[in-house]
Amino acid sequence: MTTRTDDSDSAPIESRDDLLATFAAGEKVPDRWRIGTEHEKFVYRTSDHRAPSYDEPGGIRDLLMGLTEFGWKPVVESGNVIALSGPDGTVSLEPAGQFELSGAMLDNLHQTCAEAGRHLAQVKAVGEKLGIGFLGLGMWPDKTRSDLPVMPKGRYAIMLNYMPKVGNLGLDMMLRTCTIQTNLDYSSEADMVKKFRVGLALQPVATALFANSPFTEGKPNGYLSYRSHIWEDTDPDRTGMLPFVFEDGFGYERYLDYALDVPMYFVFRDGKYVDVAGESFRQFLDGRLPQLPGEKPLLTDFVDHLSTIFPEVRLKSFLEMRGADGGPWSRICALPALWVGLLYDDQALDEAWNLVKGWTIDEHEALRRDVPKLALRAQAPGGGTVHDLAGKVVDIAARGLTRRGRLNSAGDNESGFLDPLNEIVASGKTPAERLLDLYHGEWQGDLSRIYSEMSF
Repeated sequence: MTTRTDDSDSAPIESRDDLLATFAAGEKVPDRWRIGTEHEKFVYRTSDHRAPSYDEPGGIRDLLMGLTEFGWKPVVESGNVIALSGPDGTVSLEPAGQFELSGAMLDNLHQTCAEAGRHLAQVKAVGEKLGIGFLGLGMWPDKTRSDLPVMPKGRYAIMLNYMPKVGNLGLDMMLRTCTIQTNLDYSSEADMVKKFRVGLALQPVATALFANSPFTEGKPNGYLSYRSHIWEDTDPDRTGMLPFVFEDGFGYERYLDYALDVPMYFVFRDGKYVDVAGESFRQFLDGRLPQLPGEKPLLTDFVDHLSTIFPEVRLKSFLEMRGADGGPWSRICALPALWVGLLYDDQALDEAWNLVKGWTIDEHEALRRDVPKLALRAQAPGGGTVHDLAGKVVDIAARGLTRRGRLNSAGDNESGFLDPLNEIVASGKTPAERLLDLYHGEWQGDLSRIYSEMSF
C-alpha cells in the first residue's frame, strides 16, 4: 500500500479536469513504457514460526533498520520507521508485518528479476542475523488473526476498524494474505481501455496459474486460492470485476465516477491520518467533509483515495494487475512476464482481446467466482477449461515477449521468465495442488513442513 509522509507540495483540486489529469498523466509513448513489480512475503521467527511484532528485539523494526546497511533510507511516521526508500523502490509493511518491495519502474524483465533477487538477498542476509525467515505463499497457512501483530501505521488502524462493517473477510485480507502484482503503462486513453479490459478478463487465469493458498489455520480450506476468495467478501464497494469496464464508452470519465463513489478511508494531514471512513469524496470536493469542514482536497488526497480501491485491475496513473497469490522468486519474475507479454506487444494484445471480447458480464463473473476453488479445472467461457485457456494465454505472452526483443547479456529474450507457468500448464497442476499433495502424502499432515518447502 502507498506510504505517505508529506503533502506540503500538493496542489489543491480546482476542477474535475484536475482529477482526470491524474489518469492522462500516465500516458507514455511505447519506448517509455516501464514495468513495476510489487511482491509481499510473510515474516516468521525461524525458532518457532511465530510472526514477530514491530517492537520486539529482532522484530520488524529491526528488520527494516537492518536493511539500511544496503543504502535504504528510513521513512518515519509518528516516530516509527514504517518504510524504506532507495534506488530499487520502496520497502513497506502490510498490516501484520508482511514485507513488501514496491520495485522501481524498469525497462525490461531482466532488470525486474535482478531487482527481486537483490531484495531477497538483502532481506535474507538481515533475517539470518535476526533469526527471521520469509515465506512465499498467498495466505498464512497456520495463523489465526489473533496470532498476528499489527504494524504502527495510522491508515491501518482506520481500515481495521472499518473492514468488519462492510465484509466478513476484510481483516483476513489485511492480516493474512500476500500477493504479487505488476504495474504497467499505456499510451492513450484507448490503449488504457483495451489493456484494462484484457487484464480484467484474464485476471482469473493469472489467479489460477498462481494459486498458492490452500491452507487456513493448519488445514486445507477447500480452495486453491483462498486469498482470491477473501476478496469476494471484503468490501463490495471497492472490489470485484467492474462490469462497466466492458461497456461502450468506458474511459477515464467512467472510472473517475466509480472512484468518486467508493467510500473514503482517511485523509492525511499534519503527519497524521484523519479517520473519514465511509464518507464521500464528492462531499470532500464540495468542502462538506464533516471531519474537515470547509476544507477541500489536495491532489495527493485523490491519489491516496485511488490507492484504497481494490478491484482486480486498478487504474491510477498506470494499470495494476492484482490477481496473483504470493510465491517464490521464480513466480515473482513470471507474473510481470505474463502481463508484459500480453499487454506490451500490439499483436499479443490483439490476440488476447480476441480470446475474451465475446464474453458476457455473467461469464466474467462466473469465471471470477469459480477460479478460487477450482483454478485450472474451472470452466472457461466459450467451452473448455481454464487450463485450456491458460495454455493459449501463456503462449500468446511468450510470443509477445519474443517480439519485444529485450535481450540480456547472454542474448536471451524475456520469454524464459514464463518457464514456471509453462511447467504449470504442462502438468495441469497448480502450486496449491502440489502443496496439497505434499500435505496428504510426504508430510503426513504436518503443515510445519511448509516452512522449509516455501521459504525464500
